[in-house]
Amino acid sequence: MSDTVLQDFNDGVLTLTLNRPAKKNAFNTEQWLALADAFDQARENDDVGVVVMTGAGNDFSSGQDLGELAAGRPEGESPYRVLERSMIAFDKPLISAAKGIAVGGGATTLFFSDILYVGESLRMRLPFVSLGMAPEFASSFLLQQNIGAQRAAELMLTAEWINADKALEFGIARAKFSDEELLVKAQEKAAEMAQWPVNGLRETKKCLMVWRQAHIAATLAQEHEAMTKQAGSPENVEAIMAFIEKRKPDFKNLKKTK
Repeated sequence: MSDTVLQDFNDGVLTLTLNRPAKKNAFNTEQWLALADAFDQARENDDVGVVVMTGAGNDFSSGQDLGELAAGRPEGESPYRVLERSMIAFDKPLISAAKGIAVGGGATTLFFSDILYVGESLRMRLPFVSLGMAPEFASSFLLQQNIGAQRAAELMLTAEWINADKALEFGIARAKFSDEELLVKAQEKAAEMAQWPVNGLRETKKCLMVWRQAHIAATLAQEHEAMTKQAGSPENVEAIMAFIEKRKPDFKNLKKTK
């Protein structure tokens, strides 16, 4: 079991905690795969009725660890896609508790939550255009489905920061709490659900999800195509190097592609 994802089980509720707080819980390969494995195990374990997902320390997750990415992309399938499949297949209630930074994959993973609670310190961002990239985790569908096309376009095409109040106003989050009480509130709601039969919870979630499955599949196909096209592109390289060198990226003189 990887220590990048902590697991705590209590009376039907499994709490999964992203555990790289010194890196703002940025996803490296180990953590992508560890979280995917945790969801797969929770899906198969009939003692688990509900999962709560959160982050250690002051943040949920700052997304992909760009330092690892700059050192070289892994051979074969991108590890984030393994987590995509696991979260799509997860057929039990998922409640997330996010505070502090929630950026990139640290935001899009949250869109798979059946209920999202946020702390008052939340700072969420969908930075894909600023990185010369495209969305992931079917977020370009899931966000629209939750908040509407215009609001989703505004957030994705500007890469603006989203605080807790805006997340609540737009319908990204169900409720806002103080950072100190956030996880407790999420676990209390999970316990309300976990008192019921696991199969009832599972079948009800399947009913809630069935109409979205075809849309998610189509969106993922488009996102994967776009991600493959953009990963390692001149603008993507410039964005990553600017981040590492702590400077503002310069996209003006890069070759335009169609």
